[in-house]
Amino acid sequence: MGDHRPEPLPGFSDDICIVLVNPHNDGNIGAVARSMLNFGFSNLRIVGRSGEWSEEARNRAKNAQSVLDSAQFHETLQNAVADCSIVVGTSGKREDGDKTAMRHFLLPEELPSRLSDVQGRVALVFGPEGKGLLNEELSACDLLVTIPTWEGYPILNLSHAVTVICFSWFVSTDNSTPSGAEQRLLDSELRLRLRDEIARLTRNMPAKEHRRKGIEETLVRVIMRGLPKDDEIHRLLGVLSQAADAFEDSES
Repeated sequence: MGDHRPEPLPGFSDDICIVLVNPHNDGNIGAVARSMLNFGFSNLRIVGRSGEWSEEARNRAKNAQSVLDSAQFHETLQNAVADCSIVVGTSGKREDGDKTAMRHFLLPEELPSRLSDVQGRVALVFGPEGKGLLNEELSACDLLVTIPTWEGYPILNLSHAVTVICFSWFVSTDNSTPSGAEQRLLDSELRLRLRDEIARLTRNMPAKEHRRKGIEETLVRVIMRGLPKDDEIHRLLGVLSQAADAFEDSES
Protein backbone atom coordinates (compact mmCIF):
# COMPACT_ATOMS: atom_id res chain seq x y z
CA MET A 1 0.00 0.00 0.00
CA GLY A 2 3.02 2.30 -0.30
CA ASP A 3 2.16 3.45 -3.83
CA HIS A 4 0.23 6.64 -4.45
CA ARG A 5 -2.69 7.09 -6.82
CA PRO A 6 -2.43 9.26 -9.94
CA GLU A 7 -4.47 12.02 -8.31
CA PRO A 8 -3.89 15.69 -9.17
CA LEU A 9 -2.12 17.68 -6.49
CA PRO A 10 -4.24 20.08 -4.39
CA GLY A 11 -4.69 23.60 -5.68
CA PHE A 12 -2.38 25.02 -3.03
CA SER A 13 0.57 22.88 -4.13
CA ASP A 14 1.88 25.48 -6.59
CA ASP A 15 1.51 28.32 -4.11
CA ILE A 16 3.41 26.94 -1.11
CA CYS A 17 7.02 25.89 -0.79
CA ILE A 18 8.75 24.11 2.07
CA VAL A 19 12.20 25.57 2.79
CA LEU A 20 14.76 23.64 4.83
CA VAL A 21 17.65 25.77 6.08
CA ASN A 22 20.94 23.90 6.50
CA PRO A 23 19.45 20.47 7.25
CA HIS A 24 22.07 18.05 8.62
CA ASN A 25 20.50 14.63 8.22
CA ASP A 26 19.79 13.14 4.80
CA GLY A 27 17.27 10.78 6.36
CA ASN A 28 15.28 13.72 7.67
CA ILE A 29 15.22 15.31 4.23
CA GLY A 30 13.86 12.11 2.73
CA ALA A 31 11.23 11.88 5.48
CA VAL A 32 10.28 15.52 4.83
CA ALA A 33 9.76 14.76 1.15
CA ARG A 34 7.49 11.84 2.03
CA SER A 35 5.44 13.90 4.49
CA MET A 36 5.09 16.71 1.99
CA LEU A 37 3.63 14.46 -0.68
CA ASN A 38 1.37 12.75 1.87
CA PHE A 39 -0.44 16.07 2.21
CA GLY A 40 -0.16 17.35 -1.36
CA PHE A 41 2.97 19.53 -1.17
CA SER A 42 5.64 19.18 -3.84
CA ASN A 43 7.81 22.33 -3.84
CA LEU A 44 10.89 21.63 -1.70
CA ARG A 45 13.73 24.13 -1.40
CA ILE A 46 16.93 23.54 0.50
CA VAL A 47 19.45 26.09 1.71
CA GLY A 48 23.08 25.19 2.23
CA ARG A 49 23.63 21.85 0.51
CA SER A 50 24.12 20.29 -2.92
CA GLY A 51 21.69 18.26 -4.97
CA GLU A 52 23.25 14.81 -4.69
CA TRP A 53 20.93 12.54 -2.73
CA SER A 54 22.26 9.73 -0.58
CA GLU A 55 20.71 6.28 -0.47
CA GLU A 56 19.36 7.11 3.00
CA ALA A 57 17.46 10.14 1.68
CA ARG A 58 16.05 8.11 -1.21
CA ASN A 59 14.98 5.26 1.05
CA ARG A 60 13.27 7.54 3.56
CA ALA A 61 11.39 9.39 0.81
CA LYS A 62 9.76 6.13 -0.36
CA ASN A 63 7.42 7.02 -3.23
CA ALA A 64 8.04 10.76 -2.95
CA GLN A 65 11.12 10.62 -5.16
CA SER A 66 9.59 13.29 -7.40
CA VAL A 67 9.82 15.78 -4.52
CA LEU A 68 13.54 15.12 -4.16
CA ASP A 69 14.13 15.17 -7.91
CA SER A 70 12.47 18.56 -8.35
CA ALA A 71 13.97 20.17 -5.22
CA GLN A 72 15.67 23.54 -5.60
CA PHE A 73 19.00 24.37 -3.96
CA HIS A 74 20.04 27.81 -2.75
CA GLU A 75 23.03 29.29 -1.00
CA THR A 76 21.01 31.67 1.19
CA LEU A 77 17.54 31.89 2.70
CA GLN A 78 17.05 35.21 0.93
CA ASN A 79 17.57 33.55 -2.46
CA ALA A 80 15.34 30.62 -1.57
CA VAL A 81 12.34 32.86 -0.84
CA ALA A 82 13.00 35.57 -3.44
CA ASP A 83 9.81 34.72 -5.38
CA CYS A 84 7.60 34.44 -2.28
CA SER A 85 5.04 36.98 -1.09
CA ILE A 86 4.90 35.78 2.52
CA VAL A 87 7.65 34.00 4.47
CA VAL A 88 6.59 32.03 7.54
CA GLY A 89 9.28 30.91 9.98
CA THR A 90 8.85 28.00 12.38
CA SER A 91 10.33 27.70 15.85
CA GLY A 92 9.85 25.76 19.05
CA LYS A 93 11.78 28.32 21.09
CA ARG A 94 9.23 30.22 23.16
CA GLU A 95 11.03 32.71 25.38
CA ASP A 96 9.34 34.79 28.05
CA GLY A 97 9.77 38.36 29.25
CA ASP A 98 11.82 40.84 27.25
CA LYS A 99 12.82 38.27 24.62
CA THR A 100 9.37 37.91 23.07
CA ALA A 101 9.60 40.77 20.58
CA MET A 102 10.25 38.46 17.64
CA ARG A 103 8.20 35.54 18.90
CA HIS A 104 4.56 36.43 18.49
CA PHE A 105 3.51 33.08 17.13
CA LEU A 106 0.56 31.80 15.17
CA LEU A 107 -0.61 28.21 15.55
CA PRO A 108 -0.48 25.79 12.56
CA GLU A 109 -4.26 25.70 12.10
CA GLU A 110 -4.39 29.50 11.90
CA LEU A 111 -2.10 29.78 8.89
CA PRO A 112 -4.49 28.79 6.06
CA SER A 113 -7.22 31.21 7.12
CA ARG A 114 -4.75 34.05 7.76
CA LEU A 115 -3.13 33.57 4.35
CA SER A 116 -6.20 32.65 2.31
CA ASP A 117 -6.25 36.04 0.58
CA VAL A 118 -2.55 36.17 -0.21
CA GLN A 119 -1.87 36.51 -3.92
CA GLY A 120 1.49 34.89 -4.47
CA ARG A 121 3.69 32.13 -3.09
CA VAL A 122 4.01 31.32 0.61
CA ALA A 123 7.27 29.95 2.03
CA LEU A 124 7.18 27.74 5.14
CA VAL A 125 10.70 27.82 6.56
CA PHE A 126 12.23 25.22 8.89
CA GLY A 127 15.60 25.43 10.62
CA PRO A 128 18.24 22.73 11.07
CA GLU A 129 17.95 19.88 13.52
CA GLY A 130 18.92 20.86 17.02
CA LYS A 131 19.30 24.63 16.71
CA GLY A 132 16.32 25.61 14.58
CA LEU A 133 16.24 28.97 12.83
CA LEU A 134 18.66 31.60 14.12
CA ASN A 135 17.41 34.97 15.30
CA GLU A 136 18.51 36.72 12.11
CA GLU A 137 16.70 34.08 10.05
CA LEU A 138 13.55 34.50 12.13
CA SER A 139 13.86 38.25 11.61
CA ALA A 140 13.78 37.68 7.85
CA CYS A 141 10.38 36.01 8.17
CA ASP A 142 7.10 37.90 7.97
CA LEU A 143 5.17 35.62 10.31
CA LEU A 144 6.15 33.01 12.88
CA VAL A 145 4.38 29.77 13.70
CA THR A 146 4.95 27.33 16.54
CA ILE A 147 3.60 23.85 17.15
CA PRO A 148 2.04 23.36 20.60
CA THR A 149 4.15 20.84 22.51
CA TRP A 150 4.87 19.96 26.11
CA GLU A 151 7.13 22.65 27.53
CA GLY A 152 9.38 20.03 29.12
CA TYR A 153 10.58 18.93 25.66
CA PRO A 154 9.22 21.35 23.06
CA ILE A 155 11.54 20.83 20.07
CA LEU A 156 10.24 18.44 17.42
CA ASN A 157 12.22 16.39 14.96
CA LEU A 158 12.51 18.25 11.65
CA SER A 159 10.40 15.84 9.62
CA HIS A 160 7.78 15.65 12.37
CA ALA A 161 7.48 19.44 12.43
CA VAL A 162 7.01 19.55 8.66
CA THR A 163 4.39 16.80 8.94
CA VAL A 164 2.35 18.72 11.52
CA ILE A 165 2.40 21.96 9.53
CA CYS A 166 1.55 20.23 6.22
CA PHE A 167 -1.23 18.21 7.86
CA SER A 168 -2.74 21.31 9.45
CA TRP A 169 -2.72 23.13 6.13
CA PHE A 170 -4.16 20.18 4.24
CA VAL A 171 -7.10 19.53 6.57
CA SER A 172 -7.90 23.25 6.73
CA THR A 173 -8.03 23.72 2.98
CA ASP A 174 -8.96 20.36 1.40
CA ASN A 175 -12.66 19.46 1.29
CA SER A 176 -12.30 15.91 0.02
CA THR A 177 -13.16 12.97 2.25
CA PRO A 178 -10.81 9.98 2.49
CA SER A 179 -12.15 6.71 1.10
CA GLY A 180 -14.07 4.81 3.77
CA ALA A 181 -14.92 7.91 5.80
CA GLU A 182 -18.04 8.95 3.89
CA GLN A 183 -21.42 9.37 5.60
CA ARG A 184 -19.96 9.40 9.08
CA LEU A 185 -23.08 11.02 10.54
CA LEU A 186 -25.85 8.55 11.26
CA ASP A 187 -29.22 8.96 9.57
CA SER A 188 -31.60 10.52 12.13
CA GLU A 189 -34.31 7.90 11.68
CA LEU A 190 -31.81 5.09 12.12
CA ARG A 191 -30.58 6.73 15.30
CA LEU A 192 -34.10 6.68 16.74
CA ARG A 193 -34.62 3.07 15.67
CA LEU A 194 -31.35 2.09 17.31
CA ARG A 195 -32.29 3.71 20.59
CA ASP A 196 -35.77 2.15 20.48
CA GLU A 197 -34.37 -1.35 19.90
CA ILE A 198 -31.81 -0.94 22.67
CA ALA A 199 -34.59 0.22 25.01
CA ARG A 200 -36.77 -2.75 24.00
CA LEU A 201 -33.89 -5.16 24.54
CA THR A 202 -33.02 -3.88 28.02
CA ARG A 203 -36.71 -3.67 28.97
CA ASN A 204 -37.17 -7.39 28.31
CA MET A 205 -33.79 -8.84 29.30
CA PRO A 206 -33.49 -10.71 32.61
CA ALA A 207 -31.96 -8.02 34.79
CA LYS A 208 -32.93 -6.25 37.97
CA GLU A 209 -35.04 -3.18 37.35
CA HIS A 210 -32.58 -0.70 38.86
CA ARG A 211 -29.85 -1.91 36.47
CA ARG A 212 -31.82 -1.64 33.23
CA LYS A 213 -31.31 2.09 32.70
CA GLY A 214 -27.57 1.81 33.22
CA ILE A 215 -27.33 -1.09 30.75
CA GLU A 216 -29.36 0.85 28.17
CA GLU A 217 -27.20 3.97 28.49
CA THR A 218 -23.98 1.96 28.30
CA LEU A 219 -25.07 0.17 25.12
CA VAL A 220 -25.98 3.48 23.48
CA ARG A 221 -22.70 5.14 24.48
CA VAL A 222 -20.48 2.25 23.44
CA ILE A 223 -22.15 1.86 20.03
CA MET A 224 -22.30 5.58 19.23
CA ARG A 225 -18.74 6.19 20.37
CA GLY A 226 -17.58 4.38 17.24
CA LEU A 227 -19.55 6.78 14.96
CA PRO A 228 -21.10 3.85 13.07
CA LYS A 229 -22.24 4.19 9.47
CA ASP A 230 -25.77 3.49 8.31
CA ASP A 231 -24.97 0.01 6.97
CA GLU A 232 -23.29 -0.92 10.26
CA ILE A 233 -26.36 0.21 12.21
CA HIS A 234 -28.60 -1.90 9.95
CA ARG A 235 -26.55 -4.97 10.86
CA LEU A 236 -26.61 -4.08 14.55
CA LEU A 237 -30.35 -3.54 14.43
CA GLY A 238 -30.79 -7.08 13.11
CA VAL A 239 -28.89 -8.50 16.08
CA LEU A 240 -30.61 -6.27 18.63
CA SER A 241 -34.07 -7.02 17.24
CA GLN A 242 -33.51 -10.78 17.30
CA ALA A 243 -32.24 -10.61 20.88
CA ALA A 244 -35.18 -8.45 21.99
CA ASP A 245 -37.66 -10.81 20.24
CA ALA A 246 -36.09 -13.78 21.99
CA PHE A 247 -36.41 -12.16 25.42
CA GLU A 248 -40.04 -11.23 24.69
CA ASP A 249 -40.86 -14.77 23.55
CA SER A 250 -39.28 -16.24 26.67
CA GLU A 251 -41.61 -14.18 28.84
CA SER A 252 -44.79 -15.10 26.99
